[in-house]
Amino acid sequence: MKKQRIVVKVGTSVLTNETARLNRQRMLELVRDLACVRSAGHEVVLVTSGAQGAGREVLNYPDMTKTVTSKQILCAVGQSRLMRIYGDLFDIFQLVVGQILLTRDDLSHRTRYLNARDTMLNLLEFGVIPIVNENDTTATHELRVGDNDNLSALIANLIDADLLIILTDQPGLFTSDPRKDENAQLIPLVERIDENTMRIAGGTGTNLGTGGMATKIEAAKLATNSGVTTIIARGKEQNVVTRIVEGESIGTRFEPQVDQLESRKRWLLAEKPRGMIYVDEGAARALVTGGVSLLAVGVVRVEGNFERGALVAVLDSEAHKLAHGLASYNADDLRAIGRQKSNRIPEILGYTLGDAVIHRNNMVLLEREDR
Repeated sequence: MKKQRIVVKVGTSVLTNETARLNRQRMLELVRDLACVRSAGHEVVLVTSGAQGAGREVLNYPDMTKTVTSKQILCAVGQSRLMRIYGDLFDIFQLVVGQILLTRDDLSHRTRYLNARDTMLNLLEFGVIPIVNENDTTATHELRVGDNDNLSALIANLIDADLLIILTDQPGLFTSDPRKDENAQLIPLVERIDENTMRIAGGTGTNLGTGGMATKIEAAKLATNSGVTTIIARGKEQNVVTRIVEGESIGTRFEPQVDQLESRKRWLLAEKPRGMIYVDEGAARALVTGGVSLLAVGVVRVEGNFERGALVAVLDSEAHKLAHGLASYNADDLRAIGRQKSNRIPEILGYTLGDAVIHRNNMVLLEREDR
């Protein structure tokens, strides 16, 4: 079986088992399921709701008005409780977790986007399970993603996930609202999300969370447009994540609209480069034939004034464009470390952000007719 990178989003109603409290037994079942997937060799990221619910529980369900300040208080108190529960449960299976709190600004600002991506991929490389939530404690309305459904889709895109699984209190997408129409039928497969799909997904869901079925379809559309297969399924299903990963048809499956490589190409080719990096013959050959990262030793000249994370063009000695990629260092630092071996970077700059000037995961090669 192909090893996959999987993002699992779990809503408040799943964690509470549709009650007013976090249900430890239900959370243990979820963690056991994720641990099973992890032991099969897959990489797992958990996007979780539940901080507000945990906060209410800690504060003994205070009578609070529905204001931003009240929500931030609940999240500030509840987030640590939520992570402590997750940490204890994953520890049973000898798995380490890491907390990541994000806002929309973290995912729209290129440098922060790159930092978030690097952090998450490094955690996965070390076998850590990242647990992601929106940073509701400090985020203003303008900086909020708004719901963890869309946040999970953004995370799936961020880390080039193979699969996004959104667990909710419903078995999937139905032809109509099953809570109102006893003749509603589950839709097992959606090949393309259109206006009709959005229409039948109308509704706000439970009063426990922020996103109903409509936000889940929005998230599925965002993810599938990035090349990520998405499945919406009922969180109460026994071993639901394991069964989905093993190929069982559960819930509603949304097919990706592009493959991941094409999606990444579109992203890296969409913007005008902020600068240019010229490389020597050896580096050019290695990039074109070997699919490797660009190292500082191969950089001979840097043009432009750009920050870390900026989109730049890579050119050979004859000014042929070889690739577009995201710079791991700013322009001035690249000028300082150009033609130097990677082990000298800390000595020259006083710090290091890694050996790669442009990591192969953040680079796309350009086609040339003479190649």
